[in-house]
Amino acid sequence: MRIGEWARDHEALHELSRGGVITVARLEEFGVPRRTCYRRCRPGQPWQRLLPGVLLLDSGRPTRRQLVDGALLYGGPDAIVTGADVCRYHGLRVPRTASDLVHLLVPEPCKIASTGYVLIERTRRMPPPVLDSGVPMAPLVRAVLDECRRFSSRDPVRALLTDSVQKGGLSPAALAGELEDGSGRGSAVPREVLRDVLRGARSVAEIDAMAVWRRTSLPEPRWNHTLHDPSGSYIGKPDAYFAEVELAWEIDSYDFHFAKEQYANTLDRNARYAAAGIAVVQTLPGRLRSEPRLVAAEVTAAYLAAAARLEARRERHA
Repeated sequence: MRIGEWARDHEALHELSRGGVITVARLEEFGVPRRTCYRRCRPGQPWQRLLPGVLLLDSGRPTRRQLVDGALLYGGPDAIVTGADVCRYHGLRVPRTASDLVHLLVPEPCKIASTGYVLIERTRRMPPPVLDSGVPMAPLVRAVLDECRRFSSRDPVRALLTDSVQKGGLSPAALAGELEDGSGRGSAVPREVLRDVLRGARSVAEIDAMAVWRRTSLPEPRWNHTLHDPSGSYIGKPDAYFAEVELAWEIDSYDFHFAKEQYANTLDRNARYAAAGIAVVQTLPGRLRSEPRLVAAEVTAAYLAAAARLEARRERHA
C-alpha cells in the first residue's frame, strides 16, 4: 500500500490486520502517521485503542477473538494463549469466578508486563504451541493448571479439574505430572483437589463424597468402579462401592435422577443392584456439604447393616 492510499481504501487496510486488529507499527509501515493512528481512536472516531501500540479498526465492541488477537500482538511473536480461553476452546466449563483477562505465556527473558485486559506470565517452561485457527495455544493440560493456580478457593478448582477429565479427556496422571513439573506458585489447592481426582473422583459431588467418607472410620471404597455379575452382564457403576460388604453409594442429583427418563433409569439401576444382592445407599449432592456429619453417619449405618446382612447370608449357607 502506497503512502496515503489507506485513506481511500479502508478495505485493503483491514486486510492487513488480524480481523481488524493491528499494531501502530504495522500501520506506520503502510503510510499511516502515528499521530493519525491515535487521533482516529478518540471518542467519536472510527478506531479504538485496545492495548499499548495495538488498535482495532472499528469503534464497536471487540469480539473475544479480537481481544485475543490484540493480546498476542501486544505479547510478541513468542507469546501463546493459556488459561481460560484455551479451556473454553476445548469445551470446558470455566468457573464464573474466573477473571476475563487474556492469559499469555511468554519466555522469561521478555520484559513485557501485564496491562489492560492482558495477564502476562513469564516462564522458563514455554510449552510447544498448539496452533488452531491462527491462534497459538498452550496444550490443554498446561492451560487447565495455569487457570487452576489462579484460584485460592477449592470449588472452582474442583469444577475445572473434574471437567477436564470428564469432558476434556485429560488423564489424572497427566494433570499430576504437569503439576509436579510446573511452578509451585498457587499449586497448593490444585494439588489437594487432584489427590481426590487421582482416587477416582470425576465430579465435584464425588470430591465432596470423599470428604464425607474421610469423616468415617470405614475402609476406602472403590470409586467409580464398574460392577458386573458372574455372567459378565453390567450391573452399575456406583460413585463408591464397599466391596467387602457389597454396598453401593450413589450420589443422586434430584434434578437429574427425577426427570421422567432418568428416574426410570435410576429404578432400573437399583433393581439390578437388588438382583445382584448389592445394598445401595443414596445421597443428594447438596447434603454432602449441608449435612456432612449426618451423611457420614448414614453411610456408616448402611455399611454396618450391609455387613450384618452379608454375615447372616453366609451363616445360612454354612
